[in-house]
Amino acid sequence: MHSQDYDRLYLSPPHLGRHELNYLHKAIEDNWVAPVGPNLDGFEQDVCAFTGVKHALALNSGTAAIHLGLRLLGVGPGDEVLCPSFTFVATANPITYLGATPIFIDSEAETWNMCPERLREVLEDRRRQNRQPRALIVVHLYGMPCKLREIMALAEEFDVPVLEDAAEALGATYAGKPLGSFGAAGVFSFNGNKILTTSGGGMLTTNNAAWAAKARAWATQARDDAPHYQHSEVGYNYRLSNLLAGIGRGQMGLLDDRVKKRREIYAWYQEKLQDLPGLSLGPTEPAGGRSNRWLTCLLLDPAETAVTPEQLRLHLETRNIESRPLWKPLHLQPLFAGVPMHGGAVCTDLFTRGLCLPSGSALTETDMRRVTDAIRTLWPT
Repeated sequence: MHSQDYDRLYLSPPHLGRHELNYLHKAIEDNWVAPVGPNLDGFEQDVCAFTGVKHALALNSGTAAIHLGLRLLGVGPGDEVLCPSFTFVATANPITYLGATPIFIDSEAETWNMCPERLREVLEDRRRQNRQPRALIVVHLYGMPCKLREIMALAEEFDVPVLEDAAEALGATYAGKPLGSFGAAGVFSFNGNKILTTSGGGMLTTNNAAWAAKARAWATQARDDAPHYQHSEVGYNYRLSNLLAGIGRGQMGLLDDRVKKRREIYAWYQEKLQDLPGLSLGPTEPAGGRSNRWLTCLLLDPAETAVTPEQLRLHLETRNIESRPLWKPLHLQPLFAGVPMHGGAVCTDLFTRGLCLPSGSALTETDMRRVTDAIRTLWPT
């Protein structure tokens, strides 16, 4: 069989329902297509209702939300921001937008997120040097809650404000509370591959009314209150359009079903692949954590199997199945050469041994069986 004999199975394609069209049609009929309108307000209210956060700001990307969130936390030139190395580059890029320096921290092997022990080491080191980090970014990688109890306790002990990057984690919870509601500010992404999508888009959340108003002004070019165009500070063109917000409104009504399906996909892969030597799925939920299982990921143990992630990725491509390596740690990226890194062995090992499998919520059992059958052909029977 050649790859063209099969329809392409993508990693995490958009999955739209029928309700999105109602909001889109209404926006077009009423001519509300710019970055203002009832869908925009409603989408923000929907996210507030779901997360329990008081204020939400719909933006054109999760990256824009991180940028504004860091600016709200006072990050500026010369500051240091603590950040996991094992994440997508969009987590750290906004640190550099603001002239600050990221300080990368290794993962722990359970959730794959920032290691609390490494974090404590960094915070104690900075305290000894009388260098106070301006902010801490926590990430819930692949929709997996980080060890929030330990990390938030450290942030409080060392008085470092937290920006919560929940870009991949909408619908996941920790101690029964939705992710994106723990930090001083939170971030979601609605990029095309996320669990919900607006084609492109993001959301900034906070319980601070003054911050929400300030971020809203920044996101609309920081225009002063005047009849003419007057500007006293730098602003950005970051608002989401009312049209795309309509897609988000329709998608929000599907979120519980989407999380349920992604968790079922993970459980199905786990059951069908658990007997293969040297192959395991991850990451693992922390105590009190419930992942949305945005992507199902596997790890290969070279002590138990000769199959490598790249060999498996290329093999799946021959069946027209998309898979993808885990995020390459940021401390290994040319962009961040020379940036301080604390630890690194854990996330480097994960990157070396891991692969993401097709996890879209529209996958059928036939689709998933096609993936597992293809994987199994690389193991001796």
